[in-house]
Amino acid sequence: MRRSRLGAAVTATAAALALLLAGCSGGPDGGRGPDGAIRLRFQSLAWQKESVDANKALVEEWNATHPDVQVDYVQGSWDNVHDQLLTSFEGGEAPDIIHDASDDLADFAYGGYLADLRPLLPGRLTEDIPERSWSTTTFDGGVYGVPFLQEPRVLIAATGILRESGVRIPTPQRPWSWEEFRQVTRELTGEGRYGVAWPLKDPVSVTLNLGLSAGGRLFHRDADGKAVIRFEKGDRVMPATVHDQVGTDRSAARTALGMSGSDTLPGFFGGRYAMVPLGFSYRQQVAEQAPEGFEWSVLPAPAGSDGLAQGVSPQTLSVAEESPHKKEAVRFIDFLLRPANMVRLAKGDWMLPTGTKALADPALHTAENGWATGTALAAALRPAPAQTVRGYPEWKDKVATPALQEYYSGAIGIGELEERLVEDGNRVLARYQR
Repeated sequence: MRRSRLGAAVTATAAALALLLAGCSGGPDGGRGPDGAIRLRFQSLAWQKESVDANKALVEEWNATHPDVQVDYVQGSWDNVHDQLLTSFEGGEAPDIIHDASDDLADFAYGGYLADLRPLLPGRLTEDIPERSWSTTTFDGGVYGVPFLQEPRVLIAATGILRESGVRIPTPQRPWSWEEFRQVTRELTGEGRYGVAWPLKDPVSVTLNLGLSAGGRLFHRDADGKAVIRFEKGDRVMPATVHDQVGTDRSAARTALGMSGSDTLPGFFGGRYAMVPLGFSYRQQVAEQAPEGFEWSVLPAPAGSDGLAQGVSPQTLSVAEESPHKKEAVRFIDFLLRPANMVRLAKGDWMLPTGTKALADPALHTAENGWATGTALAAALRPAPAQTVRGYPEWKDKVATPALQEYYSGAIGIGELEERLVEDGNRVLARYQR
């Protein structure tokens, strides 16, 4: 999933400068260096030190054994990747190998900016990654990215508070239902403490992805194959739970609604929040920042009528259509995503690999830092509901984000939320499907 962290503006400027200095993929030299070797540019969005180190080490290992095909590492930023890529595509300066998220690929794929990888992918890679993951990067029958890392949402909990409360501790085999979760947060709420803090500065992906557990999809296809929005019974469960925790039960902190996940951690460590729903990779920040002696646990997100199902938008590796060396670019991707290397990337990003062989690695099944809980959720991960919907970025920014923020804060009710998501949303989607 995408990241937003401090220092992004500096990183974005550096990435843009690096792209300008590197020049075009299909420049006068055809993407070759002075020594005649093919030169590929790999724009990585890794941001955590462990992840950056793992990516750079793998690039160095490739370069040491492939003198005829050299890879230049270019640092990008999650904060501005869509606009930066669009500018580089239109200006003929796109990197050969592109790190992104699957929910950002649709417009680029339909726009002809990304290469269809079907004739280039090795059988080893296509067979190792499950079909449900491949479906996140498949548009009109073409495959425009290799999904390689995925991140379930989990509950990060203060172990001591849960232990003292006597509430039932959920497991992947016996998770809390949404109703039980609401009851538990009421029991965990006390003087100076909320049962949960929902960091919903960016509420859309959280709402859509956790909504799958209750059968919510929001996005559907009509008889003509066009995407339409419907707000049905299952779509109400997750947002209504949060709304009621904030406004009725007072078991969720209202002030957290405008926060990012990182913003909630000081309050979590200070005992103000008993639990925080976060992406799996936030465990790294928790492990690094928790005060000495602070005990924390990783619990599965609540389950609904569809069990622990939740949507994910895997991180992806794509190849620019304008790259003159697509075959070599895919060879590098295949190297980067060998099972052992995929484990290195997953551990560096504190996320789960999509590959079945990498996911089976014992290093990802330890109890330490909740790895075992995360891997137990892998089979329940599904493509995010809006994965292949054209116009989703505009719907998200202009319609869904403000509507959900107002609903969660109590400014509007469920009826107006439905009206805005559906009526305003379908008008946006219609413009992309004429």
